[in-house]
Amino acid sequence: MKATYQKYILDFKTASGTSRGILTQKETWFLILEKDGKKGIGECGILRSLSIDDRPDYEANLQWVCQNIHLGKQQLYDALTQFPSIQFGVEMAFLSLESKHPLVLFPSEFTQGKKSIPINGLVWMGEPAFMKEQIEQKIAEGFDCIKLKIGAIDFKKELELLHFIRNHFDAKTIEIRVDANGGFSADEALFKLQQLHVFDLHSIEQPIKQNQISEMKKLCAQTPFPIALDEELIGVFSLDEKEQLLQQINPQYIILKPSLIGGFQGTQEWISVAEKNNIGWWITSALESNIGLNAIAQFTYTLPSFMPQGLGTGGLYTNNFDSPLQVVQGKLWYKTDLNWIVNLPIFKL
Repeated sequence: MKATYQKYILDFKTASGTSRGILTQKETWFLILEKDGKKGIGECGILRSLSIDDRPDYEANLQWVCQNIHLGKQQLYDALTQFPSIQFGVEMAFLSLESKHPLVLFPSEFTQGKKSIPINGLVWMGEPAFMKEQIEQKIAEGFDCIKLKIGAIDFKKELELLHFIRNHFDAKTIEIRVDANGGFSADEALFKLQQLHVFDLHSIEQPIKQNQISEMKKLCAQTPFPIALDEELIGVFSLDEKEQLLQQINPQYIILKPSLIGGFQGTQEWISVAEKNNIGWWITSALESNIGLNAIAQFTYTLPSFMPQGLGTGGLYTNNFDSPLQVVQGKLWYKTDLNWIVNLPIFKL
């Protein structure tokens, strides 16, 4: 078996804002396996400044994987604990190599085009007029669940945007999730949650920065509406640590991003711990290309969750790969009449 890798820069169509800043590009890495005339592809979807494996030796570890590919999927995965995005790429690449089609990793009614996955419509931070425009567009596109990034512009303006939505659509018509990306201080968070509560929100992701365990525990106990942990899960590796974290904080939900938490295996571990502790969960992509998004979507369909998932990021880039993934009326479909067009020097399809 031969293994190679390639860096790829994804360019955003529109500069996209979060509480951590403005994104114009997204770096990703592809791992390619070759054996007996077949190829497999995996995406190592690192998020600089957020991924725990944003380290100077990242590429060196990709080189190590290629040099030691003979070790096999599980042994490589176990050796890459500190590099969850590479773990994900390794899992994906081996599944791809073993599959009849390199980009159908989990055959199902989803990949047959018979069933879809409900998803939320993502509204990025920006000037109020821009956010309002996005909201109106998502509603026009048929989404009945939207997710707003908050915490970067003036909070009063964000409340006005929520007021705008609720003036036109009640909670039965449009479910609203908000994501603060840790943008609130621990001192102000509960007061802000109380102000947000009047808009009948489904949940808020990561209201305060991670690693404030006692503050987050207190907030989850006092919150007027559900809190979902997101960044809090990053860098928590062992099963014991996962159990300890969820039992300590006792959140209402957790958000699972395979690229940030060790791929499919890491996600399954978090799900088992969450369900044991009566904590809800859903899956979200982490700005991967359509190759990584495709793998996450196919995996998600196999799981017992019927909530809207966070898988609507495929249209963000000018240079993404053409794929059968299409969003129609707030649902993600795998359109079997559409073809993949992947044009990388080390992998073409």
